[in-house]
Amino acid sequence: MTDTITANGPVPELVEGPLRPVAEPVEAQRPGAPLSTLDLLEAEAIHVIREVVAEFERPVLLFSGGKDSVVVLHLATKAFAPGRVPFPVLHVDTGHNFPEVLAFRDETVERLGIRLEVARVQDYIDDGRLQERADGTRNPLQTVPLLDAIAAGRHDAVFGGARRDEDKARAKERIISLRDEFGQWDPRNQRPELWSLYNGRHTPGQHVRAFPISNWTELDVWRYIEREGIALPPLYFAHERDVYARDGMWRPVGEFSRPRENETVERRTVRYRTVGDMSCTGAVESDAADLAAIVAEVAVSTLTERGATRADDRLSEAAMEDRKKDGYF
Repeated sequence: MTDTITANGPVPELVEGPLRPVAEPVEAQRPGAPLSTLDLLEAEAIHVIREVVAEFERPVLLFSGGKDSVVVLHLATKAFAPGRVPFPVLHVDTGHNFPEVLAFRDETVERLGIRLEVARVQDYIDDGRLQERADGTRNPLQTVPLLDAIAAGRHDAVFGGARRDEDKARAKERIISLRDEFGQWDPRNQRPELWSLYNGRHTPGQHVRAFPISNWTELDVWRYIEREGIALPPLYFAHERDVYARDGMWRPVGEFSRPRENETVERRTVRYRTVGDMSCTGAVESDAADLAAIVAEVAVSTLTERGATRADDRLSEAAMEDRKKDGYF
């Protein structure tokens, strides 16, 4: 074999014969498969949870047993696995909650070994700090017990399961949202969150609300629950229940939700899209008895779960924003 001389040096002459095998590229050189939408949302949420735990001294998670708070708690378990979740959970109990949800709440915290803090609206009514509303709903009464529980626990960061697609007021919320010394929120005075950088600076007495799944939609939540096999209270799935129609919703018949004289009780197959005070949360007719059916149902829905099933959000155009300004979730 002779070499051909070039300006760059000798070039070996080609020789006929069997080709030598080309080395396979190493794994690191291959482009990885693209992350799915759920993978990206999960990574963002876990990043937010870890950042808050690293930056704040006494975080707490608002946990009602509803699907969004269940997902945030599940994300927290993944964020700190194999260790335990390093903060307690807090539930503001209206006294009008669905029994199935309270049972699920207690089972969950016991299984995970997490401390549960409970602030009870009934205690405030009993000692005169709050009064029952004429409409019977207690959801707006949760604000004072919540703020007192935050102050008593010296919690400087409060995780919540709110999402921007739920309501116009929540669409204005930052992922890390400052509350002043009175626990109030000013939608006109919010901090920019560029390049996923979060400003948690606060003075004594202030705290922040942290919303790890802020960028998720209801469909994202259900697809994630399906993928992860997350357990939920049974009333999220189709079941038979005595209900009556009011304001375009099916209200449950129970101790804290009674039909009026002109309202007829019917036995219907329903499920709940969101869980709140029994006196203001409606069901939707549905035969979706498993996660796949719920995902398919939510995919074609044109109303958010709060718009479709929460009477307390219909009190005014700015009902949610007014409550949030006062310190509500």
